Amino acid sequence: MPTARRAPEALPTGRTVMPAYAIAHLREADPHPEIAEYIERLPATFDAYGGRYLVHMTPHEVKEGAWPGHVVMIGFPGIDEARAWWDSPAYREIAPLRSRHIEGDVILVEGVPEGYDPTPGVKAMREALAAE
Repeated sequence: MPTARRAPEALPTGRTVMPAYAIAHLREADPHPEIAEYIERLPATFDAYGGRYLVHMTPHEVKEGAWPGHVVMIGFPGIDEARAWWDSPAYREIAPLRSRHIEGDVILVEGVPEGYDPTPGVKAMREALAAE
């Protein structure tokens, strides 16, 4: 059952909770029963943390560079939920089913708010460059 998306909320510190993502770049691998088991069991590990597939087993187009293999992306309500899922006993139990057979890179990353403007960051970068 899909989890409802929550709107960004302000924390007592004034920081806003933004959606977060687990992104995996997985290399090609030969089929193996443990990989099938991992895929079957994976959703049950992230459901409790509000996770949902955003990208899985879909083709991608490489526009620059090289990106061999596959992309998997799971969305979470916030970075705390993404970290809790990654560190959960349920996920740690099944992770070797994948890692024994597929090489890859996995990151957790926090998103940006709707209407995000990179201008203040660029301004700070330019100021730092000018000060050098």
